[in-house]
Amino acid sequence: MAKISKKKAAARAAFAGKDNLTVEDAVKLVKGAASAKFDETVEIALNLGVDPRHADQMVRGVVTLPAGTGKDVRVAVFARGPKADEAKAAGADIVGAEDLMETIQSGKIDFDRCIATPDMMPLVGRLGKILGPRNLMPNPKVGTVTMDVTAAVNAAKGGEVQFKAEKAGVVHAGIGKVSFDEDKLVQNLRAFVDAVNKAKPSGAKGTYMKKVSISSTMGPGVSVDVLSATQA
Repeated sequence: MAKISKKKAAARAAFAGKDNLTVEDAVKLVKGAASAKFDETVEIALNLGVDPRHADQMVRGVVTLPAGTGKDVRVAVFARGPKADEAKAAGADIVGAEDLMETIQSGKIDFDRCIATPDMMPLVGRLGKILGPRNLMPNPKVGTVTMDVTAAVNAAKGGEVQFKAEKAGVVHAGIGKVSFDEDKLVQNLRAFVDAVNKAKPSGAKGTYMKKVSISSTMGPGVSVDVLSATQA
């Protein structure tokens, strides 16, 4: 059996018996228990009453977190000509067409967000089996298939977070860093939960938001009272 460090043991002890906390108390607990040598990400997981295998129960969307993500987002853009130049000027990390496709096909995916101009989608479509499972496939519904590449790159770099329900109906994302002030994490958490609430699909029946929980990258998780999470 792997030996548990004193810090991890202390964190587990601090979380023991605590459940369905207010957003404020949950954030305080997660921040206080983070003990890694790096600035851990505060992660949120929402268990939803949906079955994403059905088209009318898919949950996906995008939200700009008010306090940002604290993460340096690497952006790849599929574009040619003037639009490629525009993407580079906007701060895109990687810009290309067939060359970028070949790089991705080789297994090198050195980016966190993928944007494409509409004319590039026949090319990008060949990468569906690679980008799709990683939630990196450009999609017009979340603004990553667009002619306005400047706005898309700026949004990706400025705290925009995409979300998509997984097979079990779970949505998860990073909502900031443990170094953030508590109130900023609270704002980000509620903004994210609000966006997922607004993305409720027409086919969702019964209780939509079943459980909300947060954790730091290396720490244990704690459940958050759903009502507290959905308050403005």
